[in-house]
Amino acid sequence: MLFSEPGARWRAVAYGPALCAVILLIEALTGATLHGFALGFCAVALGGFTALQVVAGRAHARVELTPDTLRQGTESLAVAEIAAVLPADDDDAAEARALGELSGIPRRRRGVGLRLADDAIVRAWAIDHAGLRAALHTALAGSRE
Repeated sequence: MLFSEPGARWRAVAYGPALCAVILLIEALTGATLHGFALGFCAVALGGFTALQVVAGRAHARVELTPDTLRQGTESLAVAEIAAVLPADDDDAAEARALGELSGIPRRRRGVGLRLADDAIVRAWAIDHAGLRAALHTALAGSRE
């Protein structure tokens, strides 16, 4: 694995229930009326909805680069099909199709322009776009040896 971003982390599922537990503890320590059922319901609802978001994020916003394949969400592209990594300020890449099945680059991610072997231009993307760019250069150098 040359580069990897999971898209979402499972620890996010625990944040809402943990907050509900803290609120319940504060209620118990201050002698206020305990809202155990309501806080339990909120903890389950927050955890459940967050789990759905994590599953979706791991499926659609994951980035993996191996020496042979670049995976963006559910779309995979062979490294052999990539002719060049475009410079960060390349105007052609700004309007190119983003890899993956989403309509554009996912939120909080930046694009990396790629010229394919058939002269098409696409955008790979990652939160650590500089790291992805460096890993793509490494993968391309390795595939040409």
